[in-house]
Amino acid sequence: MNNQSLYILVVEDQHNIAQNISDYMENKGHVLDFATQGDQGLELALTNHYDLVILDLNLPVIDGLEVCKQLRKQANHHVPVIMLTARDSIEDKISGFTLGADDYLTKPFSLEELEVRCLALSRRYLLQTNHSLTFDQLIIDRKSQQVTRAGTPLELHSMGYRILSILAEAYPQVVSRSKLSQKLWGDEPTESDALRSHIYQLRNVLDKPFDYPMIKTMHGIGFVLNVKSDIKNDEK
Repeated sequence: MNNQSLYILVVEDQHNIAQNISDYMENKGHVLDFATQGDQGLELALTNHYDLVILDLNLPVIDGLEVCKQLRKQANHHVPVIMLTARDSIEDKISGFTLGADDYLTKPFSLEELEVRCLALSRRYLLQTNHSLTFDQLIIDRKSQQVTRAGTPLELHSMGYRILSILAEAYPQVVSRSKLSQKLWGDEPTESDALRSHIYQLRNVLDKPFDYPMIKTMHGIGFVLNVKSDIKNDEK
């Protein structure tokens, strides 16, 4: 189930790849524009406000690296870019990141993975600009570090707030237990049951009094924020 509709520019000269992306992403509720040449893609990216750009590396007229370079130079705001390429060498990836790409996906790729990366990348940049984040009933005010659910203020301990913030920043991706522990305690050792205890306390406040749980355990993997309806982020 798609929880966020994105406005995406796809710059790809291979019709079959562009068509596959279109069929999958539009079926998920996203709105897409297309360009088949680098110069067309750059012009569209500079004149429209996209949530992100899916950019092929090998393009006619101007290649993807130059498009990304010019976009970073000319745009008056940051446009997240996922670069698509058949090249998987470290040197190529370094070139892409150096010129401003935010993520890198090697062909052939999973359309499901592409969407997850798009959602995660878009959310990452919203988190940098938005003080208030809304996930269905849940509102996280990052400025005051206050959390409400269904209009009810939640009394979270600092560790509960940190766990909830980590899951929110990662959404819709799953956060593994090891990654969560590393973000909370770094390389400092901690008791094996400490994370379990903090998750339990967080659930008692965030989930127990309400109609459905928002902390979902993915057995053997980790935790993910469980959102029932569309996400809306509001700048304050």
